[in-house]
Amino acid sequence: MFHHFNKPTTGILMPELFTNPFYYSPHPLCEIAAKETQSYLNKTEIKEGKMFGVLVVRSPKGELGYLAAFSGLLNGCSCHPYFVPPIYDLLTPNGYFKAEENEISSINSQIEHILKSETYQSAIRKRDNLNLQYKTFRTEAQQIIKLAKQERDCRREQNTNPEEIAEMIRESQFMKAEMKRKENDWKQLKTEAEATVQQMDKKVEALKEERKTRSALLQQWLFSQFTLLNCNGETKTLYKVFDETLHKMPPAGAGECAAPKLLQYAYLNNLHPIAMAEFWWGKASSNELRKEGYYYPACNEKCKPILTYMLQGLQIESSVLEMSDDKKIDLEIVYEDECLVVINKPEGVLSVPGKEVSFSVYEWAKHRYPNATGPLMVHRLDMDTSGLLIVAKNKDVHKVLQEQFANHTVTKKYIALIEVCDIPQSGIIDLPLCCNPSDRPRQMVSKQYGKKAITRYEVIEHRASGILIAFYPLTGRTHQLRVHAAHSQGLNAPIIGDVLYGKGSKRLCLHAASISFNHPIDNKRMTIEKEHSF
Repeated sequence: MFHHFNKPTTGILMPELFTNPFYYSPHPLCEIAAKETQSYLNKTEIKEGKMFGVLVVRSPKGELGYLAAFSGLLNGCSCHPYFVPPIYDLLTPNGYFKAEENEISSINSQIEHILKSETYQSAIRKRDNLNLQYKTFRTEAQQIIKLAKQERDCRREQNTNPEEIAEMIRESQFMKAEMKRKENDWKQLKTEAEATVQQMDKKVEALKEERKTRSALLQQWLFSQFTLLNCNGETKTLYKVFDETLHKMPPAGAGECAAPKLLQYAYLNNLHPIAMAEFWWGKASSNELRKEGYYYPACNEKCKPILTYMLQGLQIESSVLEMSDDKKIDLEIVYEDECLVVINKPEGVLSVPGKEVSFSVYEWAKHRYPNATGPLMVHRLDMDTSGLLIVAKNKDVHKVLQEQFANHTVTKKYIALIEVCDIPQSGIIDLPLCCNPSDRPRQMVSKQYGKKAITRYEVIEHRASGILIAFYPLTGRTHQLRVHAAHSQGLNAPIIGDVLYGKGSKRLCLHAASISFNHPIDNKRMTIEKEHSF
């Protein structure tokens, strides 16, 4: 599993700190290792695109080399001679996992057999037909009784003979009694038919409950098999690692990504980790915002708790959040009056405080305007996005501006530099977006779960480094412009510097260049502009 570099690495400086898996630019050694792994993959048929990883290591003898891994399964297999093995092999023949998985599959087959059986389908048809016939019987019987009553009422008006009136009463009572008797007969037939269906439904529910219990127990057993190492030589199960998280339980697939596999193998074989990178290879699904050969950070949902533990004992590069907390600078004011201020937020600064970072535009505004009231922040920009941001100085102004955003009377223009591509001079992108639940904060395109997201764009100029473009968002979804630029059904050209959906660079080339709104006091339309710097 230890691969020597085919390409000479002489003269390449070793990194001083290990890669931060959630915010990094690939080290040159990782780029070489990735290229060599990709050359190998070109000779291997990949049925579906997936994340691969490389880990540059030094052996106990001082040899420099690298390890490679894939996330999940590769073409349905958990082991492959070029890549490090899984932390725990789910597909071990005759192993407990496979045996129990087969039992659960058997339960699925039993459920399917019952539901598709002619006995069950016939019982449902009989029950449904009886219900339909009963409704028809009741409708017709009630109509007959109604017409008979109307006839008797007419006869009563024309006849006062006590004997005939008594006869009419007996006739009415007989019809009602006959109706009750037939109704009871129908109900008996319906009850018998329903009981037959319910008897089989109970069998299905019992099997489903057994499947649920066995699946939960199997998942618990599986997580207990993942014993993770860190650089200090300590061990923890997945349960212990995720016990310190909000949800406590590991998500499905935890521990099966490339990065944990690489570190585990390195620790087990006394290989010292130097640098790591992960890249996508193969065709991505329509929901996946991945491009072949691009490097991506590790996922937060599955990998952050695991890697936070496994990297203990290594000196790690600072994260973008840690670096942004050092940017306690005085922000540029583009416009200001007695009720609001518009600032030019630099890239790398949060709009509001985060879990790991205190400095933000909100904190700056609180310090600069100690007498301001209300929430202050009218809207937000992503941390990596620069540009115009409105701050309200009192709660009444904040409310008026918020209403304008809610009513879509605020218009914004963003300038972005996207990768070179072939696109029309202008157009509309309409792709619904929602959060990717397994990889927050990444967003995904989903017609089923996504909320409407529309962006108008115009090409400004073509450069050697990319295309300068103006975006006009007609809705305000999280990462809307970034996803609409990167997605294959959008522009299919990520914004330069987008580490989540494209390639990392010095900065995300996305700038909020113009914002128009009605002044909250005199209601006059005003437009504030600030030129981009890329």
